[in-house]
Amino acid sequence: MSVRVVVDSSCGVPPAIAAELGITVVDLHVMSTDDGASTAGLSSLELCAVYARQLQRGGDDGVVALHLSKELSSTWSSATAAAAIFDDKVLVVDTPTVGMAVGAAAMAAARLALDGADLAACYELAVEILDRSATWIYLHRLDEMRRSGRISATTAVVSTALASKPIMRIADGKVELAAKTRTQTKAFTRLTEFVLEQAEGRPVFVAIQEHEAREASRRLKELFEQALPAGSSVMVVELSDALAVHTGPGSLGVSVVYSAEQSAQFRV
Repeated sequence: MSVRVVVDSSCGVPPAIAAELGITVVDLHVMSTDDGASTAGLSSLELCAVYARQLQRGGDDGVVALHLSKELSSTWSSATAAAAIFDDKVLVVDTPTVGMAVGAAAMAAARLALDGADLAACYELAVEILDRSATWIYLHRLDEMRRSGRISATTAVVSTALASKPIMRIADGKVELAAKTRTQTKAFTRLTEFVLEQAEGRPVFVAIQEHEAREASRRLKELFEQALPAGSSVMVVELSDALAVHTGPGSLGVSVVYSAEQSAQFRV
C-alpha cells in the first residue's frame, strides 16, 4: 500500500502518466450555457467520496490532494472541508497556481509515494515543487477570458484596442497581465525570455498545454529546446476542458518547474 495522490482535471496530467503513477484525476464540471460554456468546482461531498475510496485503496497510508488555486475555484474550499472528516489522513495542498505546475507537483509526489515515502514527505515534496514553479498563459484571443471575468475590463479593452497577443501569468493564484505583444512570434520570444530569466543557467522542466494550437505548441517547444539550458525537458499536453473554456482556442499554458539549488535537475 502507499500514499495516494488526488488531483482535479485542471492539472493536465496525461491519462497514461496518471495511470502509471496511480494518480486519481477527478473531472471538474464543464457545462453548456446560452453564452457558451462555463465551469463549476467540485463539491465537498464529491471529494469526500473520492478521498474515502483512495484511503481504502492505500490502506489508510493517507492522501495528498492538489487542486487549482482557491482564487480561481471553490474546489479548494470543498477539499479542505472534505479532508477535515478524515483526521489528518488527507492533506490538501494550498496551491497558488493551476495547470501543469500542479500536475508536476502531483507527479513528483506520486513517484515518491511509489518509492514508499510517508504522507508528510509526499506532501512536503508537492509544496516544494510548487514553490519553484511558474505559469504563464498565451491568449490567441480575449473573448473567453473576458467573459469568464478572469481579467479586468480595462486589461481586456486595452489589449483588444492594441490588437495584442497578451501573455498572462498566474501570481498568488490570480491571473495577471505579464506582457502585451503584437504577434505570436514576439509572444513566444517573450515567453522564452521569462523562463530563462529565472532559470539562471540550470535545467528546467517545461510543460506546454495547448488548446487547438498544435502547430503553435510545436513551434514553442522547438524554441524552448533551442534556448533552454542543457538537461532541460519539454513536454506538450492538451489543455484540459475546464481551462480551455476560459482561455479559448489557440491558447497555450506554459508551466515551468525550476531546479532546486541543491539539485541539478527536476525529474518527472
